[in-house]
Amino acid sequence: MTKPAVPQALCIKTVNVLGVRIHTISVSELLDTITGTALNGKKALIAYVNIHALNLAYQQAWFRDFLNGAEIVFCDGFGVKWGARLLGWKIPDRYTPPDWIPLLAQACIQHDLSLFFLGARPGVADEAAAYLREEFPSLRIVGTHHGYFDKSPHSKQNRTLIQQINAAKPNVLVLGFGMPLQERWLMENWAHVDANVALTGGAIFDYLSGQVRRAPRWMTENGLEWLGRLIIEPCRLWRRYLVGNPLFLYRVLKQRYGRLGFD
Repeated sequence: MTKPAVPQALCIKTVNVLGVRIHTISVSELLDTITGTALNGKKALIAYVNIHALNLAYQQAWFRDFLNGAEIVFCDGFGVKWGARLLGWKIPDRYTPPDWIPLLAQACIQHDLSLFFLGARPGVADEAAAYLREEFPSLRIVGTHHGYFDKSPHSKQNRTLIQQINAAKPNVLVLGFGMPLQERWLMENWAHVDANVALTGGAIFDYLSGQVRRAPRWMTENGLEWLGRLIIEPCRLWRRYLVGNPLFLYRVLKQRYGRLGFD
């Protein structure tokens, strides 16, 4: 089997929004990066950013440093695209993990790569794995584990989980703790994990399993997914969107006029 070329992050154009480096990478380039990293025996952290992520990065230096240290950071929200445009930059592609995970499954089958699902409530990652196995019977999902465990770096549960992951030796570890828990866990544990690629996915297992419904496609494709999520989960998400979105715009305008400063 011919190994695909591995796009180098430094060769992919990046833009800076609120101090975070974002790669203007297409889905096909991202998939090539994932498969190429695994087939070449390398390691890579791949993360996404939306308005919520950039607000967190503005306020928390460790989170900003984590994102800037990742091999790839891709755009997961129309708000980030629009924010970059206000700054004079263009991010051509925006995509969210639930939309392209079937393409990842196909790529893993093509190159005989394995997956491990980590996150969500007990049983949800199992349901997500069952859904993908039904859609892609040849897909190798070598393990699942919920996200409700003691994530302290030296806790017994955390050590046991890492041993479980390392015994399975997945090529791609998909995390679904939500922000910023998934990034914090990777920052503290990635060096000890025997996997090629770590991919943050937020609520991906909730969506794949059907536990949480997504906004209608006409909303997700026209920059209104945030509104759809707010309608579906108002108690959990009202602050993120009704406070966070205007705050993001204010901060982008500060950056545009050279007055950006971090909290």
